[in-house]
Amino acid sequence: MEIRSSTVLPATRTDITLQTADGLNLVGELAVPADKTPVATLVFLHPLPTAGGYMDSHLIRKASNRLPALAGIATLRFNFRGVSSPRGQSEGSFGEGMDEAHDLAAALRFVQQAGLPRVWLVGWSFGTEVILKHAPAHWGEFEGAILIAPPLHRASADDLSQWVGRSEPLVALVPEFDDFLTPEPARERFAVIPHAEVLAMEGAKHLFVGEKYTRMAHEAILERVAPDALPLPTTWEES
Repeated sequence: MEIRSSTVLPATRTDITLQTADGLNLVGELAVPADKTPVATLVFLHPLPTAGGYMDSHLIRKASNRLPALAGIATLRFNFRGVSSPRGQSEGSFGEGMDEAHDLAAALRFVQQAGLPRVWLVGWSFGTEVILKHAPAHWGEFEGAILIAPPLHRASADDLSQWVGRSEPLVALVPEFDDFLTPEPARERFAVIPHAEVLAMEGAKHLFVGEKYTRMAHEAILERVAPDALPLPTTWEES
């Protein structure tokens, strides 16, 4: 079977509810490999809610649908406060990237309580801003962070400075033709963090539309988190 946009590979998927410190319930899904212990955990933070971002934004949905089976990875995805999807609606309202600090904290608390291994944060667009601003409050709770198409709109120089001198890997996947921040300006902005890596995603745009670019993003993530799973197969043998 060829792996296509709508392909859902085997995994154990559980609807979850995250509870924030400010009293909100956020809806989400945990997917773990069906037949083995996960080798690592990806916590996804989705794009801008006011521009249609949610837990089913395609790179995130496809990672959840594929990577537990293809790479032995656990994935956690959820709707930020006030965001709805077929899974349901999270309570609250859009927090401009500030109140979402509680949402990130709730996700990290969940994976910690679940005993999931090797936690990496993966943000896309707005989700990268939440990571850059608020993940430093959780040093020791995650292994590294991957930023997909970071716009660096809300993340200030002070936010970036929090990452200086840290050992946690910070990797930015920057589309060659991004609408907001292309590779060379991204390298200039991230230069304040000496250990940050900026990887140009050749030919890609902000939304990573198309299977070629979905695969490019997923393989760049796995290169850091689970390199033994590479290259990702393009077919699946149904049992």
